[in-house]
Amino acid sequence: MQVGPVQILLVLVLVVLLFGRGKLSGLMTDLAQGIKGFRKGLQDEDPNAPPKVDEAKTIEVNVTNKETTGS
Repeated sequence: MQVGPVQILLVLVLVVLLFGRGKLSGLMTDLAQGIKGFRKGLQDEDPNAPPKVDEAKTIEVNVTNKETTGS
């Protein structure tokens, strides 16, 4: 089954009826802000910077070798 312009128009009308224009415009605004934030985050990364280390996952282990003398 092929999707024609009549089916696309019907789906758009149903979406507008279900969600209303106010909710759709708010949703599109939020989506646009999310995309802009994502792009800004990608541009802010310095390609020459060392990779970030999550300090919460880093564990420091201090191991000392003590020789025991047998009696």
